[in-house]
Amino acid sequence: MGEPEGAPPRPPAVGVSLCDSAPLLWRLEDLRSVRARALVGTLLGSLPRTPRQNLRLGRPLLLLPEEERVLSEEHAAGALPARDQQGGDVELKVRQHQEEQQRSYEEQRVLALEDKKSALLRVRTASPTGESRIRTRDERLHAAQQNFGFPPSAMAVQLSTARAGLAHCSESRALLQADWPIRDQNPRSANRYQVFRDLRRRGFYLTSAGKFGGDFLVYPGDPLRFHAHFIAVCVSADESVCVLDILAVARLGSNVKKTVLLCSAGPDADVLYTSVQWSGMS
Repeated sequence: MGEPEGAPPRPPAVGVSLCDSAPLLWRLEDLRSVRARALVGTLLGSLPRTPRQNLRLGRPLLLLPEEERVLSEEHAAGALPARDQQGGDVELKVRQHQEEQQRSYEEQRVLALEDKKSALLRVRTASPTGESRIRTRDERLHAAQQNFGFPPSAMAVQLSTARAGLAHCSESRALLQADWPIRDQNPRSANRYQVFRDLRRRGFYLTSAGKFGGDFLVYPGDPLRFHAHFIAVCVSADESVCVLDILAVARLGSNVKKTVLLCSAGPDADVLYTSVQWSGMS
């Protein structure tokens, strides 16, 4: 069935790479596609130019289990071929890498020799000139060229930043036609997913709230532009909750200026929300 007239175009399918059971996104277009679907995820990778910091992170993007399930139910995810499906290309890629390294070594050796010759010319030019001195300078330049050594260990370190991804990822995608064998579904994960889907349907953006003692941080818009308003804690409708646990999460929510939502999924796909705010002790 075609898209209705006037409807915005759907984002392209997302290419997913599996690392054990974790769904990771590597391509920039895939990150844009999931953000267009109001899915946020968590960046895990270090930046090539500043790898020893964790204030700003880069690809890959780790999806939440609920985000992963949304993509699979919407048939919006493409599974990239596994590493063992491309084992025949490994030797070819290793050989290509070695040839590339050799070409890089030859190029750097020529540049290093040019730098050395330029340095000798600058030194000789600064001294008084004469026929004998010019002859001596040319001899030294020729000797430097003949005896120049450039060990491979002196090569500049090369970081490939043009393409980010797993080692042997193909560009081809196979759209998933079945459930992903990634995580077993249990009553708690089903309850979380029902809450996640309902809040997403209401226009909220959600991220993980592990550091706040909850299940989700709930944003009124894109997290790059808004602060989270709520901490969602998913509990079953028939689950008994300790009062001290409620007080603890309510106090934490008050300290970070957020409202705690107790979210309980019902059997008819409805979700009951109870807001909790700390008002002090009397």
